[in-house]
Amino acid sequence: MADFKPGSMDITTQTQTFEGFIKFTIRAVVVIFFILLFMAIFWS
Repeated sequence: MADFKPGSMDITTQTQTFEGFIKFTIRAVVVIFFILLFMAIFWS
């Protein structure tokens, strides 16, 4: 078995992917919120 030291793995790719996912999710929620707000104001 290989010698593994906790905390020694390079996780830059995983970190960048996670940050991209979070940014996409926040932007999607904001867009959906404004679409719903627009619909509530003008289509009721």
